[in-house]
Amino acid sequence: MNTAGHSEATEHRGLELTPFRGLRYDPDRVGSLAAVTSPPYDVVVRPDGVHHLQSADPYNIVRLILPQATTPSARNEQAAKTLRRWLSEGVLTTDPDPGLYVYEQRDGNGMLQRGVIGALRVSDPAEQVVLPHEDVMPHVVADRAALMRATSANLEPLLLTYRGDDSTTATADLIERTAEQPPLLATTTEDGFSHRLWSVTAPADLTTIQSDLARHQALIADGHHRWATYRRLRTEHASPSPWDHGLVLLVDTARYPLRVRAIHRLLHDLPVGDAVAALDGRFRVHRLEVPLPEALEALADAACAGNAFLLAGDGAFHLVDHPDPDLLARTIPADRPTAWRTLDATVLHATLLDHVWRIPEDSPAHISYIHDTAATVAKAERDGGTAVLMHPVREEVVRDLARQGVTMPRKSTSFGPKPASGLVLRALDL
Repeated sequence: MNTAGHSEATEHRGLELTPFRGLRYDPDRVGSLAAVTSPPYDVVVRPDGVHHLQSADPYNIVRLILPQATTPSARNEQAAKTLRRWLSEGVLTTDPDPGLYVYEQRDGNGMLQRGVIGALRVSDPAEQVVLPHEDVMPHVVADRAALMRATSANLEPLLLTYRGDDSTTATADLIERTAEQPPLLATTTEDGFSHRLWSVTAPADLTTIQSDLARHQALIADGHHRWATYRRLRTEHASPSPWDHGLVLLVDTARYPLRVRAIHRLLHDLPVGDAVAALDGRFRVHRLEVPLPEALEALADAACAGNAFLLAGDGAFHLVDHPDPDLLARTIPADRPTAWRTLDATVLHATLLDHVWRIPEDSPAHISYIHDTAATVAKAERDGGTAVLMHPVREEVVRDLARQGVTMPRKSTSFGPKPASGLVLRALDL
């Protein structure tokens, strides 16, 4: 394992990114690279999402990140067997030299994102090196931990962001120069994004990246549960061990700003009529007989003036805004910063879910968290539940709260574009 730049990283106690031997699909053994990729495990939201991806190619990565079996232990064992079989058959092969990987995503609308994939030292929250901004659900962490134990692998990278400055210009220049070279792989996925990957193995280049990043902290943009999983698994193994590090993609948002989108809620057992009725006298509610894009515009306008939500599931949209100030004062904890107390997600969880609708936020039987807006509405209409559509939070609000050590309600934001799963994996026992 290459440890170039480690002493400087230790001195700064910033981001410590370590090269690794990437595990990648052999393009000669799969139908296409696009057909074996997947969104991150928690973004596969369409009703037939897993089946759709499994049908795309017998080697689709979803068979590892979301294995299908009758029990959790059987699922994890199946993923481990599948990974071992793909390794023995040469479907997945290990790169010859340890390296960091420059990763590029581009769509047809001018979105360009580049970053560096590596094995990041797993740090404690007190170090303020990796900043979470959302709470996590223990059952999801337990599920991911069991899968990682069974496979002994980091199957998909987290998305972390840092704010580059004059101290990271060398890394920025290196990324740009690397992107001018022929890539290790290039593919376009069905969402229209093109993906390219390069390896960086020269010792001087690795030192440049490691030294630059050692001066910085990072915000978790996507992957809070997997970062919590990394931290749990690190404590289970005597250090030093491969579990001291976890697979991440680091993006400089000063150079490549991410998109911030909302994560919506689907309340399974609450019909829209009941949800609206419970708001009487507590919030203002307007029924909107308009298409989804116009309803979202109305939500954006209302969000400029205060807390606002859209409810859906009965063929119309219900704009919910102007909460009763006394209700907020009674239901929202007063020992947090104003920026946290006024978040839509805070009002949703503390006031609506806990107090008005009395729905447990950590029960998958009662609530789902879905990234795709149209899919959330469609599920609610089909199942008779209530979709709660959210307006996104600005990135600067997220980062400011994270630096204060204040976590937002779980699943408050969706940063993107997210790295595709299946382009490069990290095996911990190779």
